This record gives sequence, C-alpha cells and structure tokens, in this order.
Amino acid sequence: MDHYDSQQTNDYMQPEEDWDRDLLLDPAWEKQQRKTFTAWCNSHLRKAGTQIENIEEDFRDGLKLMLLLEVISGERLAKPERGKMRVHKISNVNKALDFIASKGVKLVSIGAEEIVDGNVKMTLGMIWTIILRFAIQDISVEETSAKEGLLLWCQRKTAPYKNVNIQNFHISWKDGLGFCALIHRHRPELIDYGKLRKDDPLTNLNTAFDVAEKYLDIPKMLDAEDIVGTARPDEKAIMTYVSSFYHAFSGAQKAETAANRICKVLAVNQENEQLMEDYEKLASDLLEWIRRTIPWLENRAPENTMHAMQQKLEDFRDYRRLHKPPKVQEKCQLEINFNTLQTKLRLSNRPAFMPSEGRMVSDINNAWGCLEQAEKGYEEWLLNEIRRLERLDHLAEKFRQKASIHEAWTDGKEAMLRQKDYETATLSEIKALLKKHEAFESDLAAHQDRVEQIAAIAQELNELDYYDSPSVNARCQKICDQWDNLGALTQKRREALERTEKLLETIDQLYLEYAKRAAPFNNWMEGAMEDLQDTFIVHTIEEIQGLTTAHEQFKATLPDADKERLAILGIHNEVSKIVQTYHVNMAGTNPYTTITPQEINSKWDHVRQLVPRRDQALTEEHARQQHNERLRKQFAAQANVIGPWIQTKMEEIGRISIEMHGTLEDQLSHLRQYEKSIVNYKPKIDQLEGDHQLIQEALIFDNKHTNYTMEHIRVGWEQLLTTIARTINEVENQILTRDAKGISQEQMNEFRASFNHFDRDHSGTLGPEEFKACLISLGYDIGNDPQKKTGMMDTDDFRACLISMGYNMGEAEFARIMSIVDPNRLGVVTFQAFIDFMSRETADTDTADQVMASFKILAGDKNYITVDELRRELPPDQAEYCIARMAPYTGPDAVPGALDYMSFSTALYGESDL
Repeated sequence: MDHYDSQQTNDYMQPEEDWDRDLLLDPAWEKQQRKTFTAWCNSHLRKAGTQIENIEEDFRDGLKLMLLLEVISGERLAKPERGKMRVHKISNVNKALDFIASKGVKLVSIGAEEIVDGNVKMTLGMIWTIILRFAIQDISVEETSAKEGLLLWCQRKTAPYKNVNIQNFHISWKDGLGFCALIHRHRPELIDYGKLRKDDPLTNLNTAFDVAEKYLDIPKMLDAEDIVGTARPDEKAIMTYVSSFYHAFSGAQKAETAANRICKVLAVNQENEQLMEDYEKLASDLLEWIRRTIPWLENRAPENTMHAMQQKLEDFRDYRRLHKPPKVQEKCQLEINFNTLQTKLRLSNRPAFMPSEGRMVSDINNAWGCLEQAEKGYEEWLLNEIRRLERLDHLAEKFRQKASIHEAWTDGKEAMLRQKDYETATLSEIKALLKKHEAFESDLAAHQDRVEQIAAIAQELNELDYYDSPSVNARCQKICDQWDNLGALTQKRREALERTEKLLETIDQLYLEYAKRAAPFNNWMEGAMEDLQDTFIVHTIEEIQGLTTAHEQFKATLPDADKERLAILGIHNEVSKIVQTYHVNMAGTNPYTTITPQEINSKWDHVRQLVPRRDQALTEEHARQQHNERLRKQFAAQANVIGPWIQTKMEEIGRISIEMHGTLEDQLSHLRQYEKSIVNYKPKIDQLEGDHQLIQEALIFDNKHTNYTMEHIRVGWEQLLTTIARTINEVENQILTRDAKGISQEQMNEFRASFNHFDRDHSGTLGPEEFKACLISLGYDIGNDPQKKTGMMDTDDFRACLISMGYNMGEAEFARIMSIVDPNRLGVVTFQAFIDFMSRETADTDTADQVMASFKILAGDKNYITVDELRRELPPDQAEYCIARMAPYTGPDAVPGALDYMSFSTALYGESDL
C-alpha cells in the first residue's frame, strides 16, 4: 500500500498496488502529482482569494490547509491558531486531520508533525486523501462509485469515439484523445474532433488542456510533455484531473434536465394556445357566416312573378343542400374541439379555457337557433308567397276573361241607345223598338252581376298587392263608368219610346216572344261558355271530384237546353212563315232583338265543343291529383320509418353511453360501429329529400298520411349526428382522463355502476338527490334522498361530498374547488368533472413550484434569469416565447436585463396573469 494513501471503511480508495513506505516516489510521478495537486488546490483556494506556490511548504502552518477544507466542504472548522511556533502549526494541522477523520476517512501513517516538517510524500498523500474524499468518493454511475464509477463514466462518454479505449487512469490517456473526446461529447463546438490524430499526442493533450482552461474553467493540472515522456503517467494525477471534467459536466447535465422540463411545460402551453386560437377562429368564422346568412333569410321583399319566387325557392333549396350541411359539420367539430381542449387543459393542470365574449359554445348555439328560426320563417314565407302569386295569377286571368266578355257585350250599346230611329218609325216599328228596349233592359240587368264580379275581383287584386293593379283599376274604372253611362242612356231612350208609344200600337208578338226567350237563352249560353272556359285550382282529389260532379250536373241540363233552343228557333220560323204568308214588310230583321238564330246555333255549337274540352281538362287534373296523392303516400311511407328509426337510435346511443359492458375502449368501439351504421343510413335521408323535392315541385302543401315533415327529419338527423359525435368525444375524454390520471378500469366500473343504479329513468343523468345517494353507495355519508338523474351535483351537494371525504371546506377553499370542477359557472358538477377532480388530487403533474425550481437551476441559483441564459439553455422558439412573456425582475439584486421567472411560472398555471 502506498505510504501516503489513507485507509477508509469503503474500498473506493484501495490502490491497485502496494508501495513500501520507505521507497521514494517515482520522480516523474512526484513531479506530475506536485503540479496536479497544486493546481487542484488552487482551483478551490482562489474562491477564498488565495493560492499556494509550494505544496509542501505552504501547508506547513495548517492555515491554508484548514481554509482548503472549509472551501471544498462548505463547513466551518475550529478556529485556527495564529501563532508562529511549531506547536501552533501542529495544532492547526491536527484540526485539519481531525476534520478529515470526521468525514469517515481513516488516516493511516499520516501525522501532523510530518506535514509541519514539509515531508513531500506525506503531504502529497494527505492531499490525495482529500481529493478522494471530496472529489471522487461521491461519483456514482450505474451502481458503481468512486474510482470505478469515474472510470465507467469516462467509458460511457467516450464509447462513440474511434481510437479511444479507456481502461485505466494512466496509459489510456497518453495520446490525449480521451480528454478531447470528453470535451467534444459535452461541448462539440469547442473541438473539431475529426482533425485530431492519434500519432500526435502532444497536440491532442495541449488542445484539451487549453480548451478546458479557457472554456470550462478547469485549471491546467498536467504537462503534455510529462505525460508523453512517462511510460506510465501517474494515476492519481490523471484521476484528479479527470474528476474535474466530471464535476464540470455534471452541472451541465442538470441544466439540460431542467431545460427539458421547461421545454415540456412550454410545449404543452404552446399547443394549448394554438388550440385556443383555432377555436376562436373557427367560432368567429361560423358566427360571421350566421350573421351574413340571417339577413338573407329575413329578407321578405316580394316578387311580382311566379318565376321569380320559384327561383328564390330554388336558391333556398341550394342553401339547404349545399351551404348549410358543411356548417353543421363545423358546428359539431367546434363543440368537439372545445371539449377536447378543456380535457387537455385539465390533464395538464392548466386553468379552463374561457372563449372571448360572444364566442362561447352557448353563444354559437343561440346564434344557430336564431338561424334555424329565420330559416323556418323564410321557408313558410316563400310557400305562402307562391300561393299568393298563384291566387293572383288566377284572379287576374279571371278578371281579363270577364272584362273581355263584358267589353264585347257593351261594344256598340251606347251607339244603339243614342239612335233616333223612333222619330221616323211606324207604330209597329215604335212598338217593336219599345219591346226591343225592354229586352235590352232585361239583358242589361242580367249583366249587372258580371259587372259586380269584375269590380269584386279588381278589389281582391288590390288587397293582395297585385303588381299590375294600376292597369286593372283603370280597366275596371272604365267598365264601371261605361256601365253607368249605359244606365243613363237606357233610361233616356225608355222615356223617349214611352212618349212615342201612344202613337204606335202594332207590334209583332212573335218577335217579342222570340226576343224575350232568345235573350235569356243567349245569356245562359254565354254564361255556360264562360264557366266551361273558366280556369280552376285544386289541391286534393276531393276538390277535383267536386268540380267533376258539378260538370256532370251541367251536362245533364243540356237536353232541356236543346229543347229550349229548338223552341226559340220554332218562334223565329213561325215569324218567317207569317211574313211569307202575309207578305209583311219587316225590313228584314227582328226589331226586338239582335240575336239571330244563326248566333244561337253558333253559340250552341261552341258550347257543345267546350264540353269535351272541359272533360279532358278535368280528367288531366284528376290524374295530376292522383299523382300528387302517390307522392304524399311515397313520402309518408319513408318518413314514418325514418322518424321512429332516428328516435330509436337516439335512445340506443343514450343506453350505450351509460351501460357498463366491457372497457371504455369497448364502449368507444361500440359507439363507432353505431356511428358507421348511422352514416350508412344517409342514402335513405337523401332519398327522402328527393321525394320531398318532388312534393315541393308539385306544389303540395299538406300530407294527411304522416305527422313527419322534412324539417322534423332534418332536425332529428342533425341531432342524431351531433349526439353520436358528442358521445364518442365524451368517452374519448374519459379514456384520456383514465390514462392520464391513473384511474383503474375497476374504479371506472365502480363509479359507472353506482351512477347507473341510481339513474332510474335511464336518462343518462342524475339529479342532486340521486347523486347524493350515488355517493353514499361509494362510501360517502351525504344523505339518501332519491333524486332525478342528471349526472351532476349542485354546489351544496358537492360541498357535502367533499366534506364527507375529509376536505376542510372553508368558503375560499370551496370556491377554489368549484372554479376547477365548474369552470363555466353553471352551478352543477358533471360525472366527468367529478372524476377529474378526484384523480388530479393524486396525479403526478408538473406544478408551478417545479417549473420555478427548474428555472432556478438554469439561472445558477439566482432569483432572476437573463436573456443570454434562456437562449443558451432552451431551444430558440421556446426561449423567445419566454423572453416575450417574462416581466422584468425588480428585486434588490436585479441587474440590467434581468427577467422574473417566478411570476412567469405561476402564470403558466393560472395563479397569476401571464
């Protein structure tokens, strides 16, 4: 054993070979140890503002020896003796040796007198003992310590480097590549290892020593020439120097670990901020689309033509088919993203995300409800407007027909009434003119109803805001003015004829009878022609059957009408017979009427022609109504299947979400299978949409065969898709919570079993009282009143639950817990929030104190950190992230550019403002 080695209780300082105390040190080794130990001692003594020049002389009085031990141990030794006598020096050295022995080191063959006498071998042995105890003993690598641990550390660090094989602490270091490899492994920017050569040890050694001294603050303890010139370099010198590398780089490893922790925390924070920005943008875009769409749906500007309104209806269908469905998906995805973000924030111990004002999920739901309300109102307005225009077109056509018939009848009547033919007429002519005038008055009275109908139709067109009302009013006014004029002229002519009647007595009774019977018959034929040509609008089979029945009744009157026609023609034939028989001069025409037999026959033929046309029109309309009825039944058959199917699926999803069959992954798989089956059902919805479009194109407005409308089906379908997506998201969040919080499947089953047991109405939710009963079943003494199942606890119930579990519920503490489990301040606690709270109490998550401790390591135990330190220790993007958000440090020890990492760390976890 080496004479200046010390024997300890552990074997970490047992030398590889024994030395005889009386033998001298190898001169080369002594030189190396002198330089190395002197440099090692000075590297610590300079912290106290001093150093040594000669190792065996400068420790003789024991003062610097005691100072060295105080610096490297961080402890205070006994007060030294300041006297210059030998006894004072021995006392000081003994105090130093006693301190070394107090640290578990058993000193062998090293006495204070030998140190005071300047014994080089004993002095070097003592310094080596100090180095072993304070620089090498605490080194530990993979369950090895001291010399073996230091050697293993060197081997691990230099393993990737070619031509480096560290097996000991002497010849393995002669070529200098080992020292260069250690530096390059930890600070690759300091040495270009690829340019080093094994056959140039002096350059390698000097490069390592210079770089270590300049950049790593490791003093130059060895001479390259001594190591190269010695067959076997001194092991103790090499170990001492290499231990300096270990201690220099171990601090960097701690900083790297601290930086990794900060990077992890910042990465989570950056990801959450990106998710928040994505939510805000998606919410803003969706609300902006709703804001732009609602004014379009609320626009009630009417159109003048059916074509224009049908175009609006087609635009609305395009909106329903093309524009709205993607927005429905965006709304559903927005809710899913919001829930996922909140779950991630809870799992990363961050405060809940509160969207900016007006962009909450509830705000979007409210805006969506306004959109659907406007959409429903717009569709109803479109259909009502189309009905109105259809009615207007019908009335306008009816007005034109009646006006044309009336104008044709009045044509020439004013001129006839203004004639003065009675002034030169004979008595028989006067009587004939009088009778003719009476017949005209009868005809005029018969036309009074038509004039009133024309005025009534015009009034209705005005009330319904017909776009061409001015021209209708002008034409109606002209007819009314002309009618009033005809009345006045008729009265004036009657007075003139009555004055002349006394002068004229003979009148032909046959002509008079002819005129009286021909006029009503003619009027009947005109009315029949008008009715046969009248347009009609029906919406049901019953309505068209009513028109058909009325038409059949009209056809039944034709034989009697034909008899009347023949009778009237018989009167005319009798007149002709009398004229021919008695050669009466009748001036060629019937003086009492302008209706000729030819006109009667012509109109009769026209009536007979219109009858089959009317038959055809009624038949075609009957066929159209039958087709509409088939469309109704076709739509109803599908709607009556799809509607209950959607309801059934909604109930099945609800049952799956509360059932306890298998693991959460099994429930998730089951739900996704349901989602797939629901998505596969979409073609049936599309087919129903097609049938609904056919119904709308056929202008069918009601359907007695079903209570389901397309709007009901659409809303149910959208709710079904939203429900399955939301339920899947909830199970996924439960899996995230279970995995992140360490809740076992048995615990999850126990929570769910109790929850389902008290969910008596199978609604998937628990009321406050039911929730208390559920907690009691889990072992919490809260009360046992039955409640309704909502899956939530109100504030008082949650407080009682926490107190029963051992929590001290002051107002401030309870308010803090409620802010965690109820971030949106709804006044209730969901099943998911309750599990999150219970699991997070024992979860191992990053805290603000841990982050502060990591920053303190990077800052070298300072209360602040600088920009350069952040940029040196952290990746560029995260370093800039911290610099941009850290407030300036204002403490008494602040320096220019100092940053406050403490307030920044608390802000990351919502304990202050960032």
